[in-house]
Amino acid sequence: MSFSNETASIPGFLLTGFPGLEKHHIWLSIPICSMYLVAIAGNCTILFIIKKDQALHEPMYYFLFMLALSDLGISSVTLPTMLSVLWFNHCTINFNACLIQMYFIHTFSIVESGILLSMAFDRLVAIRNPLRYTTILTNRTIIKIGVGVAIRAGFLVFPASFLLKRLQYGRVNVLSYSFCLHQDILKVVRSDRKISSIYGLMVVISSMVLDCILLVLSYIMILKTVLSIASKLERLRALNTCISHICAVLTFYIPMIGLSMIHRYGKNAPPVVHILMANVYLLVPPLMNPIVYSVKTKQIRARIVKLFQKGKK
Repeated sequence: MSFSNETASIPGFLLTGFPGLEKHHIWLSIPICSMYLVAIAGNCTILFIIKKDQALHEPMYYFLFMLALSDLGISSVTLPTMLSVLWFNHCTINFNACLIQMYFIHTFSIVESGILLSMAFDRLVAIRNPLRYTTILTNRTIIKIGVGVAIRAGFLVFPASFLLKRLQYGRVNVLSYSFCLHQDILKVVRSDRKISSIYGLMVVISSMVLDCILLVLSYIMILKTVLSIASKLERLRALNTCISHICAVLTFYIPMIGLSMIHRYGKNAPPVVHILMANVYLLVPPLMNPIVYSVKTKQIRARIVKLFQKGKK
């Protein structure tokens, strides 16, 4: 049978909730849905405040605007299948729908990685060249960075979907999670998956790994600049402007590294561990980013308080 005929005959994939806890899916959905609602509401609030307040139309907040958009994208893509499994026990997903979901999950993840790197560059310029900050990071430059980050992500992930579509699968394809991830789909492939596996690794190295290395180098340069400042108070002020971004970087990369480690070294770990790590990887950054920036960024916090005060009147 040819690849195209085999693919065409695939009934779809079976998504997995929490094995052994199917009777408690409704109860498990309560905290998960609550986290999704907080993530969506928080990121929408960030977007609304930055868009409406002219005082926040600065490079740092433009990048935060992009970060909130990518977080909303990840939440919106994963929420439907998550609720479908937990609420209605509807575990089947069409092959093409699974590839589309996979495409957007990985695209938004790479976009978020690129935006976090852009935010590190923003902090580097603000600390090293404060007088030239607005002349270096003009609106036009920021738009180019944002478009470049989105194009890179979209073009890197697209071939992965195409390669998966050409592979052979069984009649029943049970995935490990309630959403579609590239490495998870590869597990159920029945034909040679070497090319797809190598390409997936290349995408990770040329996006996440490269961004992580550049992030570390950026903060080494930031730290050198901060340590050269004579005043201790000024050093603390400079570092304080980076705290929110550092928290965002950690909440993104730590779950991602944890999920990669579980996939590689935790093959004997219970399935629930894999599922929890995957959910943490996709849910924690969209949940925590608006909270961190609301708490640690004075301007955002002040606007949120002002917004809620208006709502009470």
